[in-house]
Order: sequence, then structure tokens, then C-alpha cells
Amino acid sequence: MQATSARVDFYVLKKTDLVDRMLFACRLSEKAYGLSTQVYAHTSSDEQADKLDQMLWTFRDGSFVPHERVNAKQPPRAPVSIGTPEVYADNGELLINLCEVVPTFATGYRRIAEIVLADDEGRKAGRNRFRQYRELGLEPETHTIE
Repeated sequence: MQATSARVDFYVLKKTDLVDRMLFACRLSEKAYGLSTQVYAHTSSDEQADKLDQMLWTFRDGSFVPHERVNAKQPPRAPVSIGTPEVYADNGELLINLCEVVPTFATGYRRIAEIVLADDEGRKAGRNRFRQYRELGLEPETHTIE
């Protein structure tokens, strides 16, 4: 990874459930879609990607967030795409990182959103990612979410 002028935002949730992390990713995706921002959600596994895919359809009544799973054979076409460490989109406007490590391609994005849970494990992983971004020459901003 090489340093860029990417903006990095850490959203620290007051909750400790992985479902809350996914729900916040859905809300971020919906907001970005409403602003015509291309989103890539990077999940840690096919199971997590499937869960996010399902949640984007059902997380809020009346919500519509067009999305698709990343396909290795063609670039993403939907406003929101979902991938894994095996099949991913390596550049774009907004990266929502749901992995516990900073992806090697993170600085290919203009904005990066990190969602941190309030439990000890979540905070520790968040601090490690925060440190990695600083080592890349980026200065992350932290937002506490009720």
C-alpha cells in the first residue's frame, strides 16, 4: 500500500454485536447511494458477504439499495458492491471495510469507513487498523455512534 490523500473515518459503535456492525454498514451504503457515491463493502468471508447481501434488502422498511456481489470476470456495475479477500474491487469512491485488517488496496479509494464494535476484541482490532492508516501517512477521524 502506498499513501494517498484518502479520508479515513472510524465509526465506533456503542454496541458489541456483529449484526450491529453490518446494520451500520447498510446505513452507510444507503446514505452513500443517496449521494450517488460508488460503494465497495469488503467482507471477511463468503458467509459475511451473503449476510450483508441479505441485510441490504431487509435492514429498513422502504429502503432500496441496489447492490451486487463482486464478480472476478467484470467490474462492479451496481452502486454498491460486496466482496471478500478472494474477489474484490481494488479502487473507487468509498470502501467500507468489514475485515479485521486494512486491505492492501485500501488507499485506492477516496474515502474509507471502518466500523468498530465496543467490545475489547473489536476495539483492539480497530486500534491496529488506526495505527496502520497512520503508518500510511493518513490521519483517521473518529466518530462515536450511539
